[in-house]
Parts: sequence; structure tokens; C-alpha cells
Amino acid sequence: MKRLLYLPYYRYLGICLLSLFFAACSSDLDFNQTKNLRLEPTYVANLVYFDIPANEFVTNGIESSQFIDRSTVDVFNNTFFVNDLAKVDLDFEINNTIARAYTLDVKLFNASGTQLDSISIAVPAYYGASNIITQKEVFQGTRLSTLKSTTRIEMALRMASGTALTETSSGTIKMRSGITAYFVIQ
Repeated sequence: MKRLLYLPYYRYLGICLLSLFFAACSSDLDFNQTKNLRLEPTYVANLVYFDIPANEFVTNGIESSQFIDRSTVDVFNNTFFVNDLAKVDLDFEINNTIARAYTLDVKLFNASGTQLDSISIAVPAYYGASNIITQKEVFQGTRLSTLKSTTRIEMALRMASGTALTETSSGTIKMRSGITAYFVIQ
């Protein structure tokens, strides 16, 4: 019964708010302002991640000194990426807790298999202290044009010489990589 007593107050309040919205100020719209519109969105994504224990470099007692990952890249087939892409940052972070040094080689290839660019990152052996290596590669101008032609990325992790690893060796090598793409849309 009490609800019925309050109902007229809610209706009165609703009518007041509705009339306030209709009485709001407005101005003429100038659609010519959109001609000077410039958007600069940024896109961030993971590229490649791996976590390899030391014992995975040993198979049947024989040490394997290389790990290779090949990925197809089809993002540059999109005209939005090709036309509006202004800059790309590739970020790498490698954490080595294995008592061996490594080199990470990143190679970019076009559709015909021609190598367009390469990145090499030296990773020192682990000796008990923090061993995190970071590197940023910036693609602008001519180098960005090369990146736009990329259809395949190959990452090779090569182990340097040193004390042999066994199936009981401890430690891991972890790599995270990401891409930050900067666009200019006009």
C-alpha cells in the first residue's frame, strides 16, 4: 500500500528529468571538422613465447645446440596495416637460467623466401645472478617497408660452446616477444 503513495512522486520526478533533457542546449553541427580528423591508435600483442628446460637440449644423451621456430605472418596482407601503419616496435625479453650462453637469431622472410632483415641477440650464460636480457627493435621508414613485406618469421636459438648439458641439467631459457604497432589514420 505504501508503494502506491510514492508512485506519483516517481512519476513527477521522471517527468521533470525528461523535460530537463528536452530543454538542453544544442548547436549546429559542422561536419567539415571531420576533414581534419587524425587518429593515432596503438595496437599491442604478443608475438612468440617459449620456455625450454635445459634437459630438452639433450636427446638420447646427445646435445642439440639449436632450437628453431617458424611462424607465418599474414597480418600485412590487410590493407589497413599496410596503408596506415606508421611504426612498429618489436620487444624481446630473454631470461636464461642455464649455465650456457645462447644467441637468438630472428630472421624475416618475404613470400619468395628471400631474407629481408635479421636481428641477433646475445644471451650470456647463467652464473647465479639475474640474467634477463631485453632488446627493442624499431621499424620505421625503409625498415618498416621491409617489415610490411614479411610473410614468415624464423627464430633460431643457438647454444654456444661450454660444459655439456645432460638430461639432468637444471635451468630454463624463456623468451617473450611482443609487437607494438603505431597507426596514423587521416
